[in-house]
Amino acid sequence: MPLLTARPRLYWLFQLVGWTLYGVFGGLLASIFGKFSPIIVLVEALVAATLIVLSHGLRLFARRRGWARLPLGALLPRLLVAHALIAVGSMVIIGGLTALGYRLARPAHAGTGFPWVQYVGYAMNVFFVMWLWSTIYFGLHYFDSYQQADVDKWKLAAAVREAEMRTLKAQINPHFLFNGLNNIRALVLENPARAREMMTHLSDLLRASLQLNAREQVPLARELETVRHYLALEALQLEERLAYTLDVDPGALAVPLPPMTLQLLVENAIKHGIAPRPGGGRVQLAAQLDGAGQLLVTVRNPGRYRPPARPGPDHTGVGLPNAHERLQLLFGPAASLRIGNDAHQADTVLAELRLPVPPFSTPPAPAPAAP
Repeated sequence: MPLLTARPRLYWLFQLVGWTLYGVFGGLLASIFGKFSPIIVLVEALVAATLIVLSHGLRLFARRRGWARLPLGALLPRLLVAHALIAVGSMVIIGGLTALGYRLARPAHAGTGFPWVQYVGYAMNVFFVMWLWSTIYFGLHYFDSYQQADVDKWKLAAAVREAEMRTLKAQINPHFLFNGLNNIRALVLENPARAREMMTHLSDLLRASLQLNAREQVPLARELETVRHYLALEALQLEERLAYTLDVDPGALAVPLPPMTLQLLVENAIKHGIAPRPGGGRVQLAAQLDGAGQLLVTVRNPGRYRPPARPGPDHTGVGLPNAHERLQLLFGPAASLRIGNDAHQADTVLAELRLPVPPFSTPPAPAPAAP
């Protein structure tokens, strides 16, 4: 959040002190090169009050139009026009009120005219001072934006590291690893070919877990490979109690997403929807491109969704908030992750992931066949 909009007291302190000092400095110069009189104090007070109001009006207008988010090349022409209008407007206001004061104070000299020429110099002075004001104000905004981008970068790095730790705990903890190795050992004599296949799944899954921090995003196709390895190992453990289907649009395979996001959704579906049921069930994963330029991924499993009151001692309840935070840091409001009961299928939990589709990730349409 920008410094001056986040701290209105600091902003008004700068306004009052800065423009008051400007008025005092102007009064000192007028007294040095002219003759001090009470009317100089009144004029400079009027100058300071007018510029406080006009500069604050510029701030309100700039905030409403989002000038602080503009690149420098687009901001400078707008400030040039705004400063010129403020310089002319301030001198019209100050000159008019001062002229009125002269007429009221010296009615006998009402026809002698008023020194408007000197206010041209005042206008030029205000024009340059407003550039100083804008440099400070918008400079602080750009500095805050730079700081916020740096904070978001570190938050994303922390979220990725947290996801790495969660994944390592989920896939490399002794329970998961020993179960996988024991099941593979049992297959060595009964079905050596399947044992080798399961060992390949386990090694690829562990490799994906260990390489999690290498990239912030991976293509959907790469993420699906990890999901298939995980499902194959869980099917070895749960046997006929686990069934699954993968329905993926080929056009969506290039869409990037945070690594291990789908694996987390499938893991939750098995852990909370399949494993507790004596009869098991089916996990349904689908990924389709919609007409709004988004990737829609859904994971369904049997059961009723009951959000946990608080995260447990293991990774349960931590992985989903972490995934949501990574999505927000990478894509902002364009991405979403929701879990709840399916409105169209009874006794079904639905996890729904929406991601924006970058233009480069959509494969080109096939060329029409030659006649």
